Amino acid sequence: MNTIYRIAFALLFSALYIVPVLAQESNNCFEHTIEKGQSLYSIAAMYGVTMQEVVSLNPGCDRQIVAGHTLRIPRKGGGQGEATFHTIAAGETLYRLVVKYGVTAQQICAANPGLSAANFRVGQVIRIPEASEGEVATSAQVAAHSGKDRAGGTPQNIPGRVESRCREMHTVKKKETLYSISRMYGITEQQLIAANPELKGENKLKKGSLLCIPYAEQAKATTPQQAPSDKQLFSENAKPERKYKEIRAALILPFLDVPSSESSRMVEYYEGFLMAVDSLKKSGVSIDLYTYNSGGEQQSIQALLAKEEMKRMDIIFGPRHQSHIAPLSAFCKKHDIRLVVPFSSKDGEVFNNPMIYQVNTPQSYLYSEVYDHFVRLFDQAQVIFIEAADGGQKNEFIQGLKAELAARSIPTRSVSDEADAEQLKGLLDLERDNIFVPTSGSNPTLIKVLPQLVLTVRENPDASIHLFGYPEWQTYTKDHLDAFFEIDTYFYSSFYTNNLLPAAIRFTADYRSWYAKEMDDRYPKYGMLGFDTGYFFLKGLATHGSKFEQKMNGMNLIPIQTGFKFSRVNNWGGFINRKVFFVHFTKEYELVKLDFD
Repeated sequence: MNTIYRIAFALLFSALYIVPVLAQESNNCFEHTIEKGQSLYSIAAMYGVTMQEVVSLNPGCDRQIVAGHTLRIPRKGGGQGEATFHTIAAGETLYRLVVKYGVTAQQICAANPGLSAANFRVGQVIRIPEASEGEVATSAQVAAHSGKDRAGGTPQNIPGRVESRCREMHTVKKKETLYSISRMYGITEQQLIAANPELKGENKLKKGSLLCIPYAEQAKATTPQQAPSDKQLFSENAKPERKYKEIRAALILPFLDVPSSESSRMVEYYEGFLMAVDSLKKSGVSIDLYTYNSGGEQQSIQALLAKEEMKRMDIIFGPRHQSHIAPLSAFCKKHDIRLVVPFSSKDGEVFNNPMIYQVNTPQSYLYSEVYDHFVRLFDQAQVIFIEAADGGQKNEFIQGLKAELAARSIPTRSVSDEADAEQLKGLLDLERDNIFVPTSGSNPTLIKVLPQLVLTVRENPDASIHLFGYPEWQTYTKDHLDAFFEIDTYFYSSFYTNNLLPAAIRFTADYRSWYAKEMDDRYPKYGMLGFDTGYFFLKGLATHGSKFEQKMNGMNLIPIQTGFKFSRVNNWGGFINRKVFFVHFTKEYELVKLDFD
Protein backbone atom coordinates (compact mmCIF):
# COMPACT_ATOMS: atom_id res chain seq x y z
CA MET A 1 0.00 0.00 0.00
CA ASN A 2 1.43 3.34 -0.97
CA THR A 3 1.23 5.94 1.78
CA ILE A 4 -0.67 9.00 0.54
CA TYR A 5 0.82 12.40 1.16
CA ARG A 6 -1.78 15.10 0.56
CA ILE A 7 -0.22 18.01 2.36
CA ALA A 8 2.93 20.09 1.99
CA PHE A 9 6.02 18.70 3.71
CA ALA A 10 6.25 21.74 5.98
CA LEU A 11 2.86 20.84 7.46
CA LEU A 12 3.38 17.09 7.64
CA PHE A 13 4.50 16.75 11.24
CA SER A 14 1.75 18.99 12.60
CA ALA A 15 -0.82 16.59 11.14
CA LEU A 16 0.58 13.38 12.64
CA TYR A 17 -1.93 11.34 14.59
CA ILE A 18 -0.70 10.15 17.97
CA VAL A 19 -2.72 7.72 20.06
CA PRO A 20 -2.07 8.10 23.81
CA VAL A 21 0.21 5.27 24.93
CA LEU A 22 -1.83 4.73 28.08
CA ALA A 23 -5.08 4.01 26.25
CA GLN A 24 -6.71 0.84 27.53
CA GLU A 25 -8.20 -2.14 25.71
CA SER A 26 -11.95 -2.25 25.34
CA ASN A 27 -14.41 -4.80 24.10
CA ASN A 28 -14.38 -3.13 20.70
CA CYS A 29 -10.67 -2.48 20.13
CA PHE A 30 -7.14 -3.16 21.34
CA GLU A 31 -3.79 -1.40 20.98
CA HIS A 32 -1.03 -2.02 18.45
CA THR A 33 2.39 -0.40 18.88
CA ILE A 34 3.78 0.54 15.46
CA GLU A 35 7.15 -1.01 14.58
CA LYS A 36 9.71 0.19 12.05
CA GLY A 37 8.80 -0.76 8.50
CA GLN A 38 5.13 -1.39 9.15
CA SER A 39 2.61 0.28 6.89
CA LEU A 40 -1.11 0.81 7.30
CA TYR A 41 -1.58 -2.06 4.83
CA SER A 42 0.61 -4.51 6.77
CA ILE A 43 -1.00 -3.64 10.11
CA ALA A 44 -4.51 -4.10 8.73
CA ALA A 45 -3.47 -7.37 7.05
CA MET A 46 -2.07 -8.93 10.21
CA TYR A 47 -5.32 -8.34 12.12
CA GLY A 48 -7.72 -9.23 9.30
CA VAL A 49 -9.35 -5.80 9.14
CA THR A 50 -9.56 -3.17 6.40
CA MET A 51 -7.38 -0.08 6.29
CA GLN A 52 -10.52 2.06 6.42
CA GLU A 53 -11.58 0.40 9.67
CA VAL A 54 -8.21 1.32 11.19
CA VAL A 55 -8.44 4.89 9.87
CA SER A 56 -11.94 5.29 11.31
CA LEU A 57 -10.56 4.61 14.81
CA ASN A 58 -7.35 6.60 14.20
CA PRO A 59 -8.12 9.70 12.09
CA GLY A 60 -5.04 10.92 10.23
CA CYS A 61 -3.15 7.63 10.21
CA ASP A 62 -3.65 7.32 6.43
CA ARG A 63 -1.27 10.26 6.05
CA GLN A 64 1.53 9.03 8.29
CA ILE A 65 2.22 6.47 10.98
CA VAL A 66 5.22 6.70 13.27
CA ALA A 67 7.19 3.85 14.84
CA GLY A 68 6.69 3.74 18.61
CA HIS A 69 3.20 5.29 18.53
CA THR A 70 0.08 3.21 19.01
CA LEU A 71 -3.02 2.56 16.92
CA ARG A 72 -6.41 1.33 18.05
CA ILE A 73 -7.38 -1.81 16.12
CA PRO A 74 -11.04 -2.93 15.87
CA ARG A 75 -11.58 -6.23 17.63
CA LYS A 76 -12.95 -8.76 15.15
CA GLY A 77 -12.45 -12.05 16.97
CA GLY A 78 -13.73 -13.37 20.25
CA GLY A 79 -16.98 -14.92 19.11
CA GLN A 80 -17.67 -18.64 19.15
CA GLY A 81 -15.16 -20.43 16.95
CA GLU A 82 -13.03 -17.30 16.44
CA ALA A 83 -9.57 -16.25 17.55
CA THR A 84 -9.02 -12.86 19.14
CA PHE A 85 -6.08 -10.57 19.90
CA HIS A 86 -4.83 -9.38 23.27
CA THR A 87 -2.37 -6.59 24.14
CA ILE A 88 -0.29 -7.61 27.15
CA ALA A 89 -0.84 -5.23 30.06
CA ALA A 90 1.39 -4.45 33.04
CA GLY A 91 1.52 -7.35 35.50
CA GLU A 92 -0.01 -9.92 33.16
CA THR A 93 1.57 -13.36 32.86
CA LEU A 94 0.97 -16.28 30.55
CA TYR A 95 -0.71 -18.10 33.42
CA ARG A 96 -3.15 -15.23 33.95
CA LEU A 97 -4.10 -15.30 30.26
CA VAL A 98 -4.67 -19.07 30.47
CA VAL A 99 -7.15 -18.46 33.30
CA LYS A 100 -8.72 -15.39 31.70
CA TYR A 101 -9.45 -16.96 28.30
CA GLY A 102 -9.99 -20.58 29.31
CA VAL A 103 -7.37 -21.97 26.92
CA THR A 104 -4.21 -23.90 27.67
CA ALA A 105 -0.69 -22.52 27.74
CA GLN A 106 0.12 -25.02 25.01
CA GLN A 107 -2.57 -23.54 22.77
CA ILE A 108 -1.33 -19.97 23.29
CA CYS A 109 2.28 -21.02 22.61
CA ALA A 110 1.26 -22.89 19.45
CA ALA A 111 -0.74 -19.89 18.19
CA ASN A 112 2.19 -17.52 18.84
CA PRO A 113 5.44 -19.22 17.76
CA GLY A 114 7.25 -15.87 17.96
CA LEU A 115 6.35 -15.47 21.64
CA SER A 116 8.76 -16.47 24.39
CA ALA A 117 9.42 -15.76 28.05
CA ALA A 118 12.05 -13.24 26.91
CA ASN A 119 9.66 -11.10 24.83
CA PHE A 120 6.47 -11.57 26.88
CA ARG A 121 6.21 -7.91 27.82
CA VAL A 122 3.83 -4.97 28.06
CA GLY A 123 2.52 -3.76 24.69
CA GLN A 124 3.08 -7.03 22.81
CA VAL A 125 0.01 -8.22 20.90
CA ILE A 126 -0.65 -11.95 20.93
CA ARG A 127 -3.22 -14.16 19.26
CA ILE A 128 -5.63 -15.95 21.60
CA PRO A 129 -6.64 -19.12 19.74
CA GLU A 130 -10.08 -20.51 19.27
CA ALA A 131 -10.93 -23.81 20.94
CA SER A 132 -10.28 -26.65 18.54
CA GLU A 133 -13.21 -28.43 16.96
CA GLY A 134 -12.36 -31.61 18.89
CA GLU A 135 -12.41 -29.84 22.23
CA VAL A 136 -15.71 -28.10 21.47
CA ALA A 137 -17.31 -31.40 20.54
CA THR A 138 -16.02 -33.15 23.67
CA SER A 139 -17.34 -30.42 25.96
CA ALA A 140 -20.75 -30.65 24.33
CA GLN A 141 -20.81 -34.40 24.77
CA VAL A 142 -19.90 -34.13 28.47
CA ALA A 143 -22.61 -31.52 29.06
CA ALA A 144 -25.18 -33.74 27.42
CA HIS A 145 -24.02 -36.80 29.40
CA SER A 146 -24.29 -35.00 32.73
CA GLY A 147 -27.99 -34.42 32.07
CA LYS A 148 -28.90 -38.06 31.51
CA ASP A 149 -30.19 -40.53 34.05
CA ARG A 150 -28.53 -43.84 34.76
CA ALA A 151 -30.87 -45.67 32.39
CA GLY A 152 -29.50 -43.64 29.54
CA GLY A 153 -32.71 -41.73 28.83
CA THR A 154 -33.17 -37.97 28.71
CA PRO A 155 -34.26 -36.68 32.15
CA GLN A 156 -37.53 -34.86 32.55
CA ASN A 157 -38.29 -31.47 34.12
CA ILE A 158 -34.71 -30.17 34.27
CA PRO A 159 -35.01 -26.51 35.37
CA GLY A 160 -32.76 -24.72 32.88
CA ARG A 161 -29.43 -25.44 31.22
CA VAL A 162 -27.23 -28.21 32.64
CA GLU A 163 -23.62 -27.00 33.09
CA SER A 164 -20.68 -29.37 32.87
CA ARG A 165 -18.31 -29.44 35.84
CA CYS A 166 -15.52 -29.84 33.26
CA ARG A 167 -13.95 -26.94 31.43
CA GLU A 168 -12.89 -29.47 28.78
CA MET A 169 -11.83 -33.08 28.42
CA HIS A 170 -8.24 -34.20 27.93
CA THR A 171 -7.24 -37.41 26.14
CA VAL A 172 -4.22 -38.95 27.83
CA LYS A 173 -1.21 -39.38 25.56
CA LYS A 174 1.77 -41.66 25.83
CA LYS A 175 4.23 -40.78 28.65
CA GLU A 176 1.95 -38.07 30.11
CA THR A 177 1.78 -37.83 33.90
CA LEU A 178 -0.53 -36.19 36.40
CA TYR A 179 2.13 -33.56 36.91
CA SER A 180 2.58 -32.71 33.19
CA ILE A 181 -1.17 -32.59 32.54
CA SER A 182 -1.93 -30.41 35.57
CA ARG A 183 0.86 -28.01 34.56
CA MET A 184 -0.48 -27.87 31.00
CA TYR A 185 -3.81 -26.54 32.29
CA GLY A 186 -2.48 -24.41 35.14
CA ILE A 187 -3.94 -26.51 37.97
CA THR A 188 -2.54 -28.72 40.75
CA GLU A 189 -2.39 -32.50 40.76
CA GLN A 190 -4.82 -32.49 43.70
CA GLN A 191 -7.33 -30.44 41.70
CA LEU A 192 -7.02 -32.82 38.78
CA ILE A 193 -7.57 -35.86 41.03
CA ALA A 194 -10.53 -34.13 42.73
CA ALA A 195 -12.21 -33.72 39.35
CA ASN A 196 -11.35 -37.33 38.43
CA PRO A 197 -11.84 -39.48 41.60
CA GLU A 198 -11.00 -42.66 39.70
CA LEU A 199 -7.36 -41.50 39.66
CA LYS A 200 -6.98 -41.97 43.42
CA GLY A 201 -4.44 -44.70 44.06
CA GLU A 202 -3.55 -44.96 40.36
CA ASN A 203 0.18 -45.25 39.72
CA LYS A 204 -0.02 -44.89 35.98
CA LEU A 205 -2.32 -43.08 33.58
CA LYS A 206 -3.84 -45.11 30.76
CA LYS A 207 -3.20 -43.86 27.25
CA GLY A 208 -6.46 -42.85 25.55
CA SER A 209 -8.47 -42.36 28.74
CA LEU A 210 -10.42 -39.12 29.20
CA LEU A 211 -9.79 -36.71 32.07
CA CYS A 212 -12.08 -33.91 33.24
CA ILE A 213 -10.26 -30.57 33.42
CA PRO A 214 -12.01 -28.39 36.03
CA TYR A 215 -12.93 -24.75 35.49
CA ALA A 216 -10.56 -22.05 36.71
CA GLU A 217 -13.09 -20.96 39.39
CA GLN A 218 -13.29 -24.53 40.69
CA ALA A 219 -9.51 -24.81 40.75
CA LYS A 220 -9.23 -21.47 42.54
CA ALA A 221 -11.47 -22.69 45.35
CA THR A 222 -9.05 -25.50 46.25
CA THR A 223 -5.75 -25.25 48.07
CA PRO A 224 -3.84 -22.29 46.59
CA GLN A 225 -0.45 -22.80 44.96
CA GLN A 226 2.18 -20.57 43.45
CA ALA A 227 1.34 -19.88 39.80
CA PRO A 228 3.88 -21.25 37.31
CA SER A 229 6.24 -18.65 35.82
CA ASP A 230 6.30 -17.65 32.17
CA LYS A 231 9.66 -19.39 31.81
CA GLN A 232 8.24 -22.64 33.18
CA LEU A 233 5.18 -22.59 30.97
CA PHE A 234 7.08 -21.74 27.79
CA SER A 235 9.66 -24.42 28.56
CA GLU A 236 7.07 -27.10 29.28
CA ASN A 237 5.11 -26.30 26.10
CA ALA A 238 8.02 -26.02 23.66
CA LYS A 239 7.90 -28.30 20.64
CA PRO A 240 10.25 -31.29 20.88
CA GLU A 241 13.50 -30.78 18.97
CA ARG A 242 13.75 -32.53 15.62
CA LYS A 243 16.75 -33.37 13.44
CA TYR A 244 16.50 -34.10 9.71
CA LYS A 245 18.28 -37.23 8.49
CA GLU A 246 16.93 -36.47 5.02
CA ILE A 247 15.36 -33.19 3.95
CA ARG A 248 12.34 -33.47 1.66
CA ALA A 249 12.19 -30.29 -0.44
CA ALA A 250 9.95 -29.21 -3.32
CA LEU A 251 10.18 -26.49 -5.97
CA ILE A 252 6.89 -25.20 -7.43
CA LEU A 253 7.65 -22.86 -10.33
CA PRO A 254 6.23 -22.02 -13.79
CA PHE A 255 8.53 -23.85 -16.19
CA LEU A 256 5.90 -24.53 -18.88
CA ASP A 257 2.79 -22.82 -20.26
CA VAL A 258 4.29 -19.36 -19.65
CA PRO A 259 6.16 -16.85 -21.89
CA SER A 260 9.66 -18.00 -22.80
CA SER A 261 11.30 -15.06 -21.00
CA GLU A 262 9.63 -16.06 -17.73
CA SER A 263 10.33 -19.75 -18.24
CA SER A 264 14.04 -19.11 -18.90
CA ARG A 265 14.42 -17.19 -15.62
CA MET A 266 12.66 -19.95 -13.66
CA VAL A 267 14.93 -22.54 -15.29
CA GLU A 268 17.94 -20.43 -14.30
CA TYR A 269 16.71 -20.28 -10.68
CA TYR A 270 16.26 -24.07 -10.73
CA GLU A 271 19.74 -24.56 -12.17
CA GLY A 272 21.32 -22.46 -9.42
CA PHE A 273 19.25 -24.36 -6.84
CA LEU A 274 20.55 -27.69 -8.18
CA MET A 275 24.11 -26.43 -7.75
CA ALA A 276 23.35 -25.70 -4.09
CA VAL A 277 21.89 -29.20 -3.61
CA ASP A 278 24.97 -30.73 -5.22
CA SER A 279 27.29 -28.73 -2.96
CA LEU A 280 25.38 -29.77 0.16
CA LYS A 281 25.26 -33.44 -0.85
CA LYS A 282 29.05 -33.41 -1.23
CA SER A 283 29.25 -32.24 2.40
CA GLY A 284 27.07 -35.13 3.56
CA VAL A 285 23.58 -33.55 3.59
CA SER A 286 20.86 -35.89 2.32
CA ILE A 287 18.19 -34.13 0.22
CA ASP A 288 15.18 -35.62 -1.57
CA LEU A 289 14.16 -32.98 -4.15
CA TYR A 290 10.82 -32.80 -5.97
CA THR A 291 10.17 -30.34 -8.80
CA TYR A 292 6.75 -29.30 -10.14
CA ASN A 293 5.47 -27.03 -12.90
CA SER A 294 2.87 -24.59 -11.58
CA GLY A 295 1.93 -23.24 -15.00
CA GLY A 296 0.71 -19.71 -15.65
CA GLU A 297 -1.03 -17.16 -13.44
CA GLN A 298 -4.51 -18.46 -14.29
CA GLN A 299 -3.76 -22.14 -13.70
CA SER A 300 -4.75 -23.83 -10.45
CA ILE A 301 -2.14 -25.61 -8.31
CA GLN A 302 -4.71 -27.68 -6.39
CA ALA A 303 -3.84 -30.81 -8.39
CA LEU A 304 -0.21 -30.46 -7.27
CA LEU A 305 -1.19 -29.96 -3.65
CA ALA A 306 -3.39 -33.09 -3.80
CA LYS A 307 -0.35 -35.29 -4.45
CA GLU A 308 0.25 -37.54 -1.46
CA GLU A 309 3.97 -36.78 -1.24
CA MET A 310 3.33 -33.05 -0.84
CA LYS A 311 2.06 -33.53 2.73
CA ARG A 312 5.40 -35.05 3.70
CA MET A 313 7.57 -32.12 2.56
CA ASP A 314 9.81 -30.36 5.07
CA ILE A 315 10.18 -27.23 2.97
CA ILE A 316 8.75 -25.82 -0.29
CA PHE A 317 10.25 -23.08 -2.50
CA GLY A 318 7.89 -21.00 -4.63
CA PRO A 319 5.59 -20.00 -6.14
CA ARG A 320 6.23 -17.34 -8.76
CA HIS A 321 2.69 -16.09 -9.36
CA GLN A 322 0.69 -14.04 -6.86
CA SER A 323 -2.48 -16.09 -7.41
CA HIS A 324 -0.70 -19.25 -6.23
CA ILE A 325 0.61 -17.88 -2.94
CA ALA A 326 -2.64 -18.05 -0.92
CA PRO A 327 -3.49 -21.72 -1.64
CA LEU A 328 0.12 -22.82 -1.16
CA SER A 329 0.36 -20.80 2.05
CA ALA A 330 -2.81 -22.42 3.44
CA PHE A 331 -1.51 -25.88 2.52
CA CYS A 332 1.85 -25.31 4.23
CA LYS A 333 0.22 -23.89 7.35
CA LYS A 334 -2.12 -26.88 7.62
CA HIS A 335 0.68 -29.42 7.22
CA ASP A 336 3.39 -27.56 9.17
CA ILE A 337 5.69 -27.11 6.15
CA ARG A 338 8.11 -24.19 5.76
CA LEU A 339 7.39 -22.09 2.66
CA VAL A 340 10.11 -19.94 1.09
CA VAL A 341 8.71 -17.24 -1.25
CA PRO A 342 11.72 -16.05 -3.29
CA PHE A 343 10.08 -13.55 -5.64
CA SER A 344 6.95 -11.66 -4.56
CA SER A 345 7.26 -8.85 -2.00
CA LYS A 346 3.63 -7.72 -2.08
CA ASP A 347 1.65 -10.61 -0.62
CA GLY A 348 0.00 -10.35 2.80
CA GLU A 349 0.04 -14.07 3.69
CA VAL A 350 3.23 -13.63 5.70
CA PHE A 351 1.35 -11.57 8.30
CA ASN A 352 -0.77 -14.55 9.42
CA ASN A 353 1.22 -17.65 8.52
CA PRO A 354 4.18 -18.57 10.77
CA MET A 355 5.56 -20.98 8.15
CA ILE A 356 6.36 -18.33 5.49
CA TYR A 357 9.76 -16.83 4.71
CA GLN A 358 9.49 -13.85 2.35
CA VAL A 359 12.91 -13.39 0.72
CA ASN A 360 12.09 -10.29 -1.34
CA THR A 361 11.65 -7.56 1.27
CA PRO A 362 8.29 -5.70 1.29
CA GLN A 363 8.83 -2.09 0.25
CA SER A 364 7.93 -0.40 3.54
CA TYR A 365 10.31 -2.64 5.51
CA LEU A 366 13.07 -2.19 2.91
CA TYR A 367 12.77 1.60 3.00
CA SER A 368 12.83 1.60 6.80
CA GLU A 369 16.14 -0.27 6.80
CA VAL A 370 17.60 2.08 4.18
CA TYR A 371 16.60 5.18 6.19
CA ASP A 372 18.22 3.80 9.34
CA HIS A 373 21.51 3.06 7.58
CA PHE A 374 21.44 6.36 5.65
CA VAL A 375 21.06 8.62 8.69
CA ARG A 376 23.77 6.72 10.57
CA LEU A 377 26.21 6.96 7.67
CA PHE A 378 25.46 10.59 6.75
CA ASP A 379 24.45 12.08 10.09
CA GLN A 380 26.60 15.22 9.52
CA ALA A 381 25.63 15.71 5.86
CA GLN A 382 23.50 18.05 3.80
CA VAL A 383 21.13 16.17 1.49
CA ILE A 384 20.28 17.73 -1.87
CA PHE A 385 17.33 16.22 -3.73
CA ILE A 386 17.50 16.41 -7.52
CA GLU A 387 13.87 16.74 -8.60
CA ALA A 388 13.46 14.58 -11.70
CA ALA A 389 11.30 15.65 -14.64
CA ASP A 390 9.75 12.18 -14.96
CA GLY A 391 7.28 12.86 -12.16
CA GLY A 392 9.11 11.69 -9.07
CA GLN A 393 9.38 7.98 -9.79
CA LYS A 394 10.57 7.35 -6.23
CA ASN A 395 8.03 9.60 -4.51
CA GLU A 396 7.22 7.27 -1.60
CA PHE A 397 10.89 6.59 -0.87
CA ILE A 398 11.79 10.28 -1.09
CA GLN A 399 8.93 11.45 1.15
CA GLY A 400 9.83 8.89 3.78
CA LEU A 401 13.51 9.84 3.62
CA LYS A 402 12.66 13.53 3.98
CA ALA A 403 10.56 12.77 7.05
CA GLU A 404 13.41 10.77 8.59
CA LEU A 405 15.96 13.52 7.85
CA ALA A 406 13.68 16.17 9.35
CA ALA A 407 13.26 14.07 12.50
CA ARG A 408 17.07 13.91 12.83
CA SER A 409 17.55 17.63 11.99
CA ILE A 410 19.64 16.80 8.92
CA PRO A 411 19.39 19.77 6.50
CA THR A 412 17.97 19.28 3.00
CA ARG A 413 17.73 21.30 -0.19
CA SER A 414 16.19 20.69 -3.62
CA VAL A 415 17.21 21.46 -7.18
CA SER A 416 15.85 20.72 -10.66
CA ASP A 417 17.46 18.00 -12.77
CA GLU A 418 17.98 20.77 -15.36
CA ALA A 419 20.47 22.57 -13.08
CA ASP A 420 23.98 23.11 -14.43
CA ALA A 421 27.28 22.82 -12.55
CA GLU A 422 27.24 26.48 -11.53
CA GLN A 423 23.80 26.13 -9.92
CA LEU A 424 24.87 22.94 -8.16
CA LYS A 425 27.97 24.71 -6.84
CA GLY A 426 25.75 27.32 -5.18
CA LEU A 427 24.10 24.61 -3.09
CA LEU A 428 27.29 23.11 -1.66
CA ASP A 429 28.17 23.33 2.02
CA LEU A 430 31.95 23.18 2.40
CA GLU A 431 31.62 22.24 6.09
CA ARG A 432 29.53 19.11 5.44
CA ASP A 433 29.22 16.10 3.18
CA ASN A 434 26.88 16.94 0.29
CA ILE A 435 24.72 13.97 -0.70
CA PHE A 436 22.84 14.32 -4.01
CA VAL A 437 19.74 12.10 -4.24
CA PRO A 438 17.73 12.00 -7.52
CA THR A 439 13.99 11.51 -7.09
CA SER A 440 14.04 8.98 -9.94
CA GLY A 441 16.07 5.83 -10.45
CA SER A 442 15.69 5.82 -14.23
CA ASN A 443 18.58 5.73 -16.67
CA PRO A 444 17.39 8.88 -18.54
CA THR A 445 17.61 10.80 -15.25
CA LEU A 446 21.15 9.51 -14.69
CA ILE A 447 22.17 10.45 -18.23
CA LYS A 448 20.89 13.98 -17.58
CA VAL A 449 22.42 14.65 -14.15
CA LEU A 450 25.72 12.74 -14.17
CA PRO A 451 27.67 15.10 -16.50
CA GLN A 452 26.79 18.15 -14.39
CA LEU A 453 27.66 16.34 -11.16
CA VAL A 454 31.02 15.22 -12.57
CA LEU A 455 31.77 18.80 -13.61
CA THR A 456 30.76 20.05 -10.16
CA VAL A 457 33.14 17.58 -8.50
CA ARG A 458 36.03 18.61 -10.76
CA GLU A 459 35.49 22.34 -10.25
CA ASN A 460 35.09 22.08 -6.46
CA PRO A 461 37.90 19.79 -5.23
CA ASP A 462 37.57 21.02 -1.65
CA ALA A 463 33.91 20.04 -1.38
CA SER A 464 32.80 16.59 -0.17
CA ILE A 465 30.31 15.42 -2.79
CA HIS A 466 28.50 12.07 -3.06
CA LEU A 467 25.64 10.58 -5.09
CA PHE A 468 23.06 8.20 -3.57
CA GLY A 469 20.62 6.05 -5.51
CA TYR A 470 18.75 2.84 -6.20
CA PRO A 471 19.05 -0.93 -6.81
CA GLU A 472 18.29 -0.63 -10.54
CA TRP A 473 21.51 1.30 -11.00
CA GLN A 474 23.25 -2.09 -11.06
CA THR A 475 21.80 -2.54 -14.53
CA TYR A 476 23.35 0.74 -15.74
CA THR A 477 26.75 0.34 -14.07
CA LYS A 478 28.59 -0.54 -17.27
CA ASP A 479 27.40 2.68 -18.94
CA HIS A 480 28.26 4.97 -16.00
CA LEU A 481 31.11 3.24 -14.16
CA ASP A 482 33.69 6.04 -14.42
CA ALA A 483 31.15 8.69 -13.36
CA PHE A 484 30.02 6.58 -10.39
CA PHE A 485 33.61 6.35 -9.14
CA GLU A 486 34.37 10.03 -9.69
CA ILE A 487 31.23 11.22 -7.84
CA ASP A 488 31.78 8.75 -4.98
CA THR A 489 28.44 7.00 -5.52
CA TYR A 490 26.33 4.85 -3.21
CA PHE A 491 23.21 2.83 -3.95
CA TYR A 492 21.15 0.53 -1.73
CA SER A 493 20.00 -2.98 -2.59
CA SER A 494 18.91 -6.23 -0.95
CA PHE A 495 20.87 -8.15 -3.58
CA TYR A 496 24.32 -7.49 -4.97
CA THR A 497 27.30 -9.40 -6.27
CA ASN A 498 30.76 -8.14 -7.14
CA ASN A 499 31.83 -10.16 -10.15
CA LEU A 500 35.46 -9.67 -9.11
CA LEU A 501 35.01 -11.52 -5.80
CA PRO A 502 36.33 -15.13 -5.70
CA ALA A 503 32.95 -16.68 -4.76
CA ALA A 504 31.19 -14.95 -7.67
CA ILE A 505 33.98 -15.89 -10.08
CA ARG A 506 33.82 -19.55 -9.02
CA PHE A 507 30.03 -19.70 -9.21
CA THR A 508 29.93 -18.06 -12.66
CA ALA A 509 32.58 -20.46 -13.94
CA ASP A 510 30.79 -23.49 -12.45
CA TYR A 511 27.45 -22.37 -13.89
CA ARG A 512 29.05 -22.02 -17.32
CA SER A 513 30.64 -25.45 -16.96
CA TRP A 514 27.41 -27.13 -15.80
CA TYR A 515 25.05 -25.62 -18.36
CA ALA A 516 27.29 -24.40 -21.23
CA LYS A 517 25.72 -20.94 -21.14
CA GLU A 518 25.86 -17.59 -19.35
CA MET A 519 23.33 -16.35 -16.81
CA ASP A 520 20.82 -13.74 -17.90
CA ASP A 521 22.43 -10.30 -17.57
CA ARG A 522 19.63 -8.86 -15.40
CA TYR A 523 19.46 -8.20 -11.68
CA PRO A 524 18.92 -10.07 -9.55
CA LYS A 525 20.62 -12.94 -11.34
CA TYR A 526 18.21 -15.82 -10.85
CA GLY A 527 20.93 -18.49 -10.97
CA MET A 528 22.61 -16.89 -7.97
CA LEU A 529 19.25 -16.36 -6.24
CA GLY A 530 18.46 -20.07 -6.64
CA PHE A 531 21.83 -21.05 -5.19
CA ASP A 532 21.67 -18.61 -2.26
CA THR A 533 18.12 -19.50 -1.16
CA GLY A 534 18.63 -23.24 -1.63
CA TYR A 535 21.93 -23.32 0.25
CA PHE A 536 20.79 -21.06 3.12
CA PHE A 537 17.60 -22.92 3.99
CA LEU A 538 18.73 -26.49 3.29
CA LYS A 539 22.03 -25.99 5.11
CA GLY A 540 20.16 -24.38 8.01
CA LEU A 541 17.70 -27.27 8.36
CA ALA A 542 20.47 -29.85 8.08
CA THR A 543 22.55 -28.10 10.75
CA HIS A 544 19.92 -26.89 13.23
CA GLY A 545 16.83 -29.01 12.53
CA SER A 546 13.70 -27.64 14.18
CA LYS A 547 15.85 -25.01 15.95
CA PHE A 548 16.49 -23.35 12.58
CA GLU A 549 14.34 -20.31 13.40
CA GLN A 550 16.34 -19.55 16.54
CA LYS A 551 19.72 -20.07 14.85
CA MET A 552 19.29 -18.83 11.27
CA ASN A 553 20.53 -15.25 11.73
CA GLY A 554 23.70 -16.55 13.35
CA MET A 555 24.65 -18.83 10.45
CA ASN A 556 28.12 -17.97 9.20
CA LEU A 557 27.33 -18.13 5.48
CA ILE A 558 28.57 -15.73 2.80
CA PRO A 559 25.96 -15.48 0.01
CA ILE A 560 26.96 -14.88 -3.57
CA GLN A 561 24.24 -12.30 -4.21
CA THR A 562 21.31 -12.30 -1.75
CA GLY A 563 21.78 -11.49 1.92
CA PHE A 564 19.51 -12.84 4.64
CA LYS A 565 18.39 -11.22 7.90
CA PHE A 566 14.97 -12.59 8.80
CA SER A 567 12.64 -11.30 11.49
CA ARG A 568 9.07 -12.23 12.42
CA VAL A 569 6.41 -9.73 11.42
CA ASN A 570 4.45 -10.44 14.64
CA ASN A 571 4.08 -13.21 17.22
CA TRP A 572 1.80 -15.36 15.05
CA GLY A 573 3.07 -14.57 11.54
CA GLY A 574 6.01 -15.49 9.34
CA PHE A 575 9.37 -13.98 8.50
CA ILE A 576 10.52 -11.23 6.17
CA ASN A 577 14.05 -10.63 4.96
CA ARG A 578 15.32 -7.21 6.14
CA LYS A 579 18.83 -7.43 4.72
CA VAL A 580 20.05 -4.29 2.91
CA PHE A 581 23.48 -3.48 1.45
CA PHE A 582 24.97 -0.16 0.44
CA VAL A 583 27.26 -0.45 -2.56
CA HIS A 584 29.98 2.22 -2.64
CA PHE A 585 31.98 3.30 -5.71
CA THR A 586 34.92 5.11 -4.08
CA LYS A 587 37.08 7.87 -5.53
CA GLU A 588 39.98 5.42 -5.26
CA TYR A 589 38.19 3.25 -7.83
CA GLU A 590 37.34 0.56 -5.30
CA LEU A 591 33.98 -1.17 -5.16
CA VAL A 592 32.89 -1.77 -1.55
CA LYS A 593 29.80 -3.54 -0.22
CA LEU A 594 28.75 -2.04 3.12
CA ASP A 595 27.15 -4.84 5.10
CA PHE A 596 25.03 -3.76 8.10
CA ASP A 597 24.19 -5.97 11.07
